[in-house]
Amino acid sequence: MKHPSILQIAGPPPSKGPMVEHQKAIGLWAVKLPSADSTVVRRTLSALTENPHGLPGVDENDGQIERRKNFWSTVKPAHFGVKIGSKSLLGTIRFITVGLFIGLFGSTAFGRWLLLKYPSIFSLGWFKKQGPTEEEVRSGSFKMWFIGHGYSDANLASQGNRKPDTEIITRVMGPEIGYITTPIVLLQCALVLLSGRGNLPKGGVLPPGIVFGPTDLQERLQQNGITFDIISKNVLSA
Repeated sequence: MKHPSILQIAGPPPSKGPMVEHQKAIGLWAVKLPSADSTVVRRTLSALTENPHGLPGVDENDGQIERRKNFWSTVKPAHFGVKIGSKSLLGTIRFITVGLFIGLFGSTAFGRWLLLKYPSIFSLGWFKKQGPTEEEVRSGSFKMWFIGHGYSDANLASQGNRKPDTEIITRVMGPEIGYITTPIVLLQCALVLLSGRGNLPKGGVLPPGIVFGPTDLQERLQQNGITFDIISKNVLSA
């Protein structure tokens, strides 16, 4: 079995930090989220380490080859973690409580029966058997914040354990994430496959980033109500 390539990431590894922290820059309390997102990102970066110019398409023209190489030349390996945020500390306690319920009861058949039988109780009102109303779906929205620490100059990155000197904050936001945004993303991915199959890799089990990175997927999503914004870029104190 082939193992993913080891990522060489500039600078010292980030500290684990507290389980709950206050992100002052965006005004949110955040708690670590044990999701698959970090693994998917690492798989994408590992694939990029093995293929620095990305994966070649099955029938690319010269223009697409150049576009693919230019796109991946701007992507650098990074440490990546996921947290779920709330405007209040009480909200993060609610996240932790629901997570404990799922972890505790999800490990046994009887516990899973309880979770499915009484979802509203064990999710503290977040989930219910009948699902959301159309009005709740229409009024819903999501925001994903990305807080990145890195280097303003490649020479700084090569100086061993020197700490990052730059912080950049970006945001992705759009309509309700489950019933509206997810179908939008899946349909646009399908349209990319239909319209540009020759520009995409041959196939296999691949993380979506390495496949759709150099395509026009982001532009398609922006045209369908999902926005990508750079919020700020600041110098970090030494």
